[in-house]
Amino acid sequence: MLRPCLDMLAPALTEPGAVVVDCTLGLGGHSEALLTRFPEARLVALDRDTEALRLSGERLAPFKDRTDLVHAVYDELPDVLDRLGIPRVQGVLFDLGVSSMQLDEAERGFAYAQDAPLDMRMDQTTGVSAAEVLNTYPPGELVRILRAYGEEKQAKRIVSAIVREREKEPFSNSARLVELIRDALPQAAKRTGGNPAKRTFQALRIEVNGELAVLERAIPAAVKALAVGGRIAVLSYHSLEDRLVKQVFAAGAANTAPPGLPVVPERYQPRLKLLTRGAELPTEEEVAENRRAAPARLRGAERIREDVE
Repeated sequence: MLRPCLDMLAPALTEPGAVVVDCTLGLGGHSEALLTRFPEARLVALDRDTEALRLSGERLAPFKDRTDLVHAVYDELPDVLDRLGIPRVQGVLFDLGVSSMQLDEAERGFAYAQDAPLDMRMDQTTGVSAAEVLNTYPPGELVRILRAYGEEKQAKRIVSAIVREREKEPFSNSARLVELIRDALPQAAKRTGGNPAKRTFQALRIEVNGELAVLERAIPAAVKALAVGGRIAVLSYHSLEDRLVKQVFAAGAANTAPPGLPVVPERYQPRLKLLTRGAELPTEEEVAENRRAAPARLRGAERIREDVE
């Protein structure tokens, strides 16, 4: 959904010196498109994955005079902008979830379709791996993670099997986990929803990287960083992310005045204007071209008012 993202941000990025933040740099595809379409804009791009920063740095080398690539998680945006001396920005883009590079590199352990070490850390310099989560978390905590982050209805059944198996031998590779999940699920559960391991893998990835907690801090921080007239576009790939984005945008676009006031004071008036009715979905053509786009949901908002204390 590259074009809808660019079109959504375009009205805010026409003036020379406009700053746009790509909070999820990845391999730099969105950043390259932003720099190409808006030749007078400055880009600040964040990623927690050091390999992504290296590869995208090569890709974006022709634009190096107006790019800042920063090793950071996107909830660190306020600190990054402070260090760069940027008080407000005109555009912010989030492309959430796991990048194609991370999915395609077997050794990262994100994909359930190929055997690999159970790592799943987006930043491999810090944090616990998926294997450590599986091998050390109490059963009740594993059930909570699978239910909350993977929306896995069979969480108890899967966790019981994991606990039995880890007592025999700790988990280290993905193929063993995938096989265990297939064996643990009833036949009816295996007939719907694609690969039966995908919800467990999603849940582990979110836990390992603290994705929802980070996003919960990052979206409000990004809205706060927008100048009046600035725009934010967020691509999410599962209902948990999309729900969180929807809630932040809806709160910003709401009139919070007590009922019955004849005149609404400025502090109660909306700070945001929603740019989508609901979430914008990918076209059939795009899904046919790139099946990974199928679950994408795009939401956007424009800053129309400063915060008033």
